[in-house]
Amino acid sequence: MKNKKFRIFSIILGILLLLFLSINFGLNLWLRNNLPGYIKKNSEYIITYKTLDVELETGNIFATGITINNQNPDRTDKVGLQGRIDTLSVSRLGIFDLIFNKSVSTDNLTLKNPRLNINLPKPIDEKTGKKANPVQFKNINISRGNIQIFRHTKQKLLSVKDLTLMVQNLQMTEKSLGDQLPIAFEKYHLTGKNFFFRPDNLYAFTAESISTENGQMNVKKFAVVPLLSYQNFLKYFPEKRNLFDVKAAEMSFKDFIIKDNKWSLSDAKFDNLEITVFTTHVKPKEKKRSFTSELNLGNVLLNNAKIKILKPGDNPLFVAENLTMQISHLQMNDETAKGNIPFKYENFDIKGKNISFVSGHENVKVAHLWVQPKSADFQNISVKPTTVNADKTSLNLTANQLSFQINDWQFINNKLKLDVQNILVDQLNGTVRTANNSKKKKPTFEGIQFPLKVKNVVLKNSNVVVDRKNQPLVFKDLNANFQNIEMNAQTIKETIPFKTGNYNLTTRDFNYKTKFYNLTASLLKLNKSSVQISNFAVKPTVSREQFIRMIPAERDLYDITVSKISANGKWDLISENQYLNLGNVALNNVNANVFRSKIPKDDLTEKPMYSELLRSIKFPLFIDNLDIANSLLVYEEDTKKSDGPGKLIFSDFNMNVKNLNSAKMAGKSTQIPISVNCRFMNASPMNIKWSFDTANTTDAFVISGNIADLPASRINPFIEPYLKIQATGLISDLIFDFKGTKQGIRGTLKMVHQNLKVSILKPTGEKNKLLSAMANVFVKSDSGNYPASVEVEGVERDKTKSFFNMLWRGIEQGLKKTLIGKNAPKTEQSIKNTVGNTKSALEQNNIELKETKAEVKEKLNTVNGKVQEKKEALKQKGFKNLFKKNSSSH
Repeated sequence: MKNKKFRIFSIILGILLLLFLSINFGLNLWLRNNLPGYIKKNSEYIITYKTLDVELETGNIFATGITINNQNPDRTDKVGLQGRIDTLSVSRLGIFDLIFNKSVSTDNLTLKNPRLNINLPKPIDEKTGKKANPVQFKNINISRGNIQIFRHTKQKLLSVKDLTLMVQNLQMTEKSLGDQLPIAFEKYHLTGKNFFFRPDNLYAFTAESISTENGQMNVKKFAVVPLLSYQNFLKYFPEKRNLFDVKAAEMSFKDFIIKDNKWSLSDAKFDNLEITVFTTHVKPKEKKRSFTSELNLGNVLLNNAKIKILKPGDNPLFVAENLTMQISHLQMNDETAKGNIPFKYENFDIKGKNISFVSGHENVKVAHLWVQPKSADFQNISVKPTTVNADKTSLNLTANQLSFQINDWQFINNKLKLDVQNILVDQLNGTVRTANNSKKKKPTFEGIQFPLKVKNVVLKNSNVVVDRKNQPLVFKDLNANFQNIEMNAQTIKETIPFKTGNYNLTTRDFNYKTKFYNLTASLLKLNKSSVQISNFAVKPTVSREQFIRMIPAERDLYDITVSKISANGKWDLISENQYLNLGNVALNNVNANVFRSKIPKDDLTEKPMYSELLRSIKFPLFIDNLDIANSLLVYEEDTKKSDGPGKLIFSDFNMNVKNLNSAKMAGKSTQIPISVNCRFMNASPMNIKWSFDTANTTDAFVISGNIADLPASRINPFIEPYLKIQATGLISDLIFDFKGTKQGIRGTLKMVHQNLKVSILKPTGEKNKLLSAMANVFVKSDSGNYPASVEVEGVERDKTKSFFNMLWRGIEQGLKKTLIGKNAPKTEQSIKNTVGNTKSALEQNNIELKETKAEVKEKLNTVNGKVQEKKEALKQKGFKNLFKKNSSSH
């Protein structure tokens, strides 16, 4: 029974096999004779071949000598094929889909010596719902092929010659709108020549040759070529930001994949890469795309690259030569292309030479650079101005080194977010010329994402000049360190748009030149809590005669040196909340000369009292203790009538000031006590006590003092040039005690003196004995042992003069009352009248004497003339008698 069943099964199987073989043979026979006609009748193509073998059970097809052409070459809704193929091999062809669904799908396609032109169909419009028949090849193998792929517009998309290609998971889809790539694949093996790919209407990718070996692709003479000139780019793409032009002598990479309009590869290497970027004035918009594809590169090496970024107008913006760049996980797409950096990355290492960058007004050059995500080092830097504009700040600087250690930096919405750990600047040399236009628009810092932070800045071994309106500020041997610098939305409102933590600054041979002065110091040290200045000097840059001619009204000319200045405390003079709170300020060995000429016209502006001047300071100021020690103060003054300047000398000068303030610091005393001791005119001890309250708007003050053992001759250097007067005698003691306000001064004065006399001088400098005697009649030459004080009252302040003018007028009134009595004004007028009358009488006598001398001289000349005439007459007469005698003797 079993054998019978087996025989029946075998017969049925044999019949089915025979039937299948018959059908397969018949199908092959039918296909050989009828397939070209069937294809022509039921498709868009005309196909011929020499041989054809079809395996129905596997869907495998093998054909040779194939030609293919389009029946309707002008149709754009179907894939167009035209060309020749020496050998075609297809595995697992979907014959059912081919016959009944009119679509082509296969697992593997092998082509030998294909010479094909492929026209892609018009992209599908999703709104119509119409779909063309797709062609699907899962895997494709091509050898020695010459392939050209065109868009439906006849525009070339892709071409390659002598192509050997193995591609896995290839997709050629018609469902591609806009700029989407119509092909995609994963794995590949490829060799070819004269490669051309045009993904859009803006760029073409070309290569002289392409080859792969062990998954590594090598490309010779690769280029990304712009298809438009810059002018046409502006015309046809007015909203795009950048135009790229890329060339590489050789590049290599592996794992090249194109899928879903994305390009990806790894281990890319570019030799002698040249990148040119043409920029525009366009600001990026969210909806506009600057780069139509997505490029993902695993690791990129640019060897000996050159990069050039051009501004509109073909002027260089950025140029770099000899760049070596290693970048990992580089990605570029339409979003990244909108940013300041047109790509994003995971890590990079950049080394280069001869870098230049042109900003608005400067050309920046760097001889060597090394940049990583967390650090940067620049060597031999120069910044030179490209234009000269007095209303723009310009830099003319060089530096040996500029380096950074960065915690984080990135661009967020085209704004720089920056967090820096360290900045080092070494051997910065040159000049910064600041803008002359004080009304310059304040910068907005739109390109910065706040807060911007810098942990530490170090400046070493530098020589910098800051020049504003030809008034240079010179820092030599400058070393500085600034910590915790921050710029934020609040600080940018200030004059200096950042705040800082601890800092210290040291410079030698400091120099600052102004219109009239040159300020210098051999050493300047500054930190957040102390200041030290050595050998500080304020020296005039013009002579006194030049100064007088240059000033419109009378003004002091200073000549000051200070051996040492030191201060400690806290201050902030750059933020909105300015303050100055010092513990101790000391000036040692001050040598100050103050010169004022009365030759220029008077300065009639109102002069504030010192309390008012301090009160007018707009920020809180408080100095606990101010000391001026071992100093010399000289005041000189001349007038049109003076014979040289008068001079007041205060030697061994020491001054102490407590609570120097602006009446704006809460909880601090506003009372300022001042004490001074010195030697007046290098001879006499002088002591002064002075105090006032800055909070008192009446500007009330108290001042008292005394001068002891003053030889009157010591004040001659001051009074002689003005008054042509000399004094002799001794002032044993001069004591004054005054009170006052901004309205005037009052108080008492007492002077103890002996044998005080004055001498009035002639223009020649000799003593005029008569006038001196007349003046001394009215002067009280001795005060006695116990002189009384005199009242000083009714001295009103001249608001166009300083406080010391009012003080001197108070002392002057006291001196007059002491020397010529309580009715000093009347007595003074009498002295003036008497001296004046005496001078007039003497002058009249001199005139009369001169006239008498002239008359006598004239009479003597007349007598002498007559005598001479007599002599001549006698002489002539003598000659005549002599001749007469001689004649008679003969």
